[in-house]
Amino acid sequence: MLSRKKLLAWAIAVGSALTAVTVLATSAPTAAPTAVPATAPTTATAAAPAATPVAPAAEVKKASTSTADHSKFKELQKDFKEGPEVTKACLSCHTEAAKQVQHTKHWTWEFLNPETNQKLGKKNVINNFCTAVPSNYQFCTACHVGYGWKDDKFDFTKQENVDCVVCHDTTGKYRKLPGLAGHPAYEDTEFPPHSGKIVKAVDLKEVAQNVGKTSRQTCGACHFYGGGGDAVKHGDIDSSLQNPAKYLDVHMAKDGLNFTCATCHATTGHNVSGSRYTPTAMDKEKAHVRGKADNSNPATCQACHGTKPHPEKMVKLNEHTTKIACQTCHVPEFARGQATKMSWDWSTGGKMKDGKPYTEKDSAGKNSYDSKKGNFTWQHDVIPEYIWFNGKVDYTLRETKLDPSKVVKINTMNGSPTDGKSMIWPMKVFRGKQPYDSGNNQLVVFHTYGKDDSAYWGNFNWDKALEYGMKEIGAEYSGKYAFVETEMSWPITHMVAPKGDALTCAQCHDAKTGGRLKNVSGLYMPSTGRQNEWLDMGGWALALLTLLGVIIHGAGRIYMSNRKG
Repeated sequence: MLSRKKLLAWAIAVGSALTAVTVLATSAPTAAPTAVPATAPTTATAAAPAATPVAPAAEVKKASTSTADHSKFKELQKDFKEGPEVTKACLSCHTEAAKQVQHTKHWTWEFLNPETNQKLGKKNVINNFCTAVPSNYQFCTACHVGYGWKDDKFDFTKQENVDCVVCHDTTGKYRKLPGLAGHPAYEDTEFPPHSGKIVKAVDLKEVAQNVGKTSRQTCGACHFYGGGGDAVKHGDIDSSLQNPAKYLDVHMAKDGLNFTCATCHATTGHNVSGSRYTPTAMDKEKAHVRGKADNSNPATCQACHGTKPHPEKMVKLNEHTTKIACQTCHVPEFARGQATKMSWDWSTGGKMKDGKPYTEKDSAGKNSYDSKKGNFTWQHDVIPEYIWFNGKVDYTLRETKLDPSKVVKINTMNGSPTDGKSMIWPMKVFRGKQPYDSGNNQLVVFHTYGKDDSAYWGNFNWDKALEYGMKEIGAEYSGKYAFVETEMSWPITHMVAPKGDALTCAQCHDAKTGGRLKNVSGLYMPSTGRQNEWLDMGGWALALLTLLGVIIHGAGRIYMSNRKG
């Protein structure tokens, strides 16, 4: 029989052995060990340089979540010569896709506003950027979801004319160039002209075999560059949103939620939600429930965050959401990624140096003058202008009579503090100076692009460009023109900042400056000097009466107490 001391010694030995096994097991790699060459020293792994680069996680290609590998489809095993051939192959499986696209604004570039009965869309609206599409189709339709729209005879019914890959490309190599009527470059092309830069011919077979979901890149290929260049039009949409940092956009940040455009602009039958023509200014609906059929707009803040997005203890902030759009506080400035164009003066165009057109740049390297277009100004980190907005937008169309002695509003954002439908919204207000028919007091369509003698970018002759453009749309032109100042407003809704960068109370409630909302009518804002005199007097009177009541009540209690004593 073993003594107590021997048993204790055995126990200690067994325990030590088990501990050693446990340490070895937990420190060993989970993968199979790699044999070290016999010639290598046993300390080779430990001696590896500390600065040895490690491939970042972003470089690791994620496994596809698609149930189809398009590179294996027999319909795509050919060298396509033109885009419509690719579409024809797509339609052999996706039989209804083109029909769906052809019922959207992205295809027709037309929209009949049911509220105002105005015929809108890119095809009909005259803006104060490049102004108008008619007579310039071949150039403008680089951003059309189709092929071949070079004039007003384009066949909108032909399904092969739909461009599938412009939205579904995942290679990043598919690019439609201005001047090709919606086609990509099928051969190596110098662009911009005379720049020495070559755009390689697209490999349609490679692109077709690598289609997938839409992305910030595919949507941005057009929307980032609206108005003729990067960051020109919107102010809150530009190429910096392709891979934004969290401070720029909390939703799209790659190290954050990594939203694509379609995450909010949910699509049904290729019809993309959200509209510049009939926007949802006030959304009283609760947060959208996936799978539940309703008519709510999925592209609003409330569709995810509801109507009371702040914690319950933040009662005042939640009260603000009944009158103030989320974007007003949560997009404190726009153009935070890069400068946006803020004005465009066409009247100064046409100047020459040594008989040739020229460009000038500002201190930031942005074009401040172009003989083809006139003068521009750009701004970075722009504080929006704030207005009451109820979602109803009226446009000054070509046939609208205007007063040239006043600034012409291309679009009027309607709203008031008393209509029960309006909220305070942030806006980019773009200011321009553009030609108009001074005989008929109407905006005009003019011809900018083309190899003919009437294109302004070729001959710099306003008379010819205006006459050609108006004839193209079959409209009367008096033969007289002048330039009128214009404004166009764009609701700001992208570039949502982290909550720590949202507006503070003092930025609106500022007694010295009046705060950011100083120009917004119909507000009662304590601590800004904008109080209502009668309301203030009533409030003070009520406070004094309350104090008087307290004094009388207290005095009465004391008096009665003394009597009893």
